[in-house]
Amino acid sequence: MPARADAFVAACALDVAAFKPGNVSQESPGHGMRAEDFLVSAEVAAPFLCAPGRPVGERIYLAVAATRAAVACNTNLGILLLTAPLLLAAETGRPGASLATRLRGVLADLSLADADWAFRAIALAAPGGLGHAEAHDVHAAADVTLLAAMQAAAARDRIAHQYATGFRDVFEIGLPALSAGRRRWRDDSRALVAVYLAFLAAFPDSHVARKRGEDTAERVRRQAAECLAATRAAVDWAAVRPGLADLDRRLKADGINPGTSADLCVATWLADRLGAAPAHPDNRSGPVPERPETPV
Repeated sequence: MPARADAFVAACALDVAAFKPGNVSQESPGHGMRAEDFLVSAEVAAPFLCAPGRPVGERIYLAVAATRAAVACNTNLGILLLTAPLLLAAETGRPGASLATRLRGVLADLSLADADWAFRAIALAAPGGLGHAEAHDVHAAADVTLLAAMQAAAARDRIAHQYATGFRDVFEIGLPALSAGRRRWRDDSRALVAVYLAFLAAFPDSHVARKRGEDTAERVRRQAAECLAATRAAVDWAAVRPGLADLDRRLKADGINPGTSADLCVATWLADRLGAAPAHPDNRSGPVPERPETPV
């Protein structure tokens, strides 16, 4: 695999290595899923996400289709929606331009076709709590660009909010939290826990809100804020673990999985990795995966 595909797979592996309360991890399965499902999903999705020359929407759809064929459940829709534009941004743009600058260009160039592919991908993945919308319903053909559709959904969906704001949460919350976590814990899996709690404490998780309602999402946000404060006050990681384990038990007992915050963690770690890479495609990936003529 090319370097960017390796980075994507590594980000997904770190996601399940980190003990993030409420999420599936290597040491704590849940919600009918195991860490292995996420690892397999990353491996089969990576070639499509990183195929040079492919637009964002096609990358998302083909990666979702490969995931469904491999694990028969939705393990990574949010991850794919967030990482597809990041990976394309890392391949394109002016030499020397920052990843954030290149990403804004990718988002501005999103098309109606990107929206149609992405809508079909979302419908295929069938995330929990997905219903029908009055405008830009993913079960119908797209009538606006993918950026416009995401802008319309930004107030209620934090992944859409990233498209609408140039991934502001990733760059302004996630990356500083990752840097601070690395300095504090000297371990990326522990640093990613700090990133996760920073996101979960900053705003209600939109996956939780969609499935369980705004009140539950706000309650989880407050619990995360308490856990984050305790983590920052802890003298060492051994002192952090009991609080993480307690919150993990409570969330999983209630069937609550803050999936959007986890997806943002993957995007944050990947953005950090890609930001240090040159702004040109790595074409050492071998044959480009076959593409359907039209979305199916």
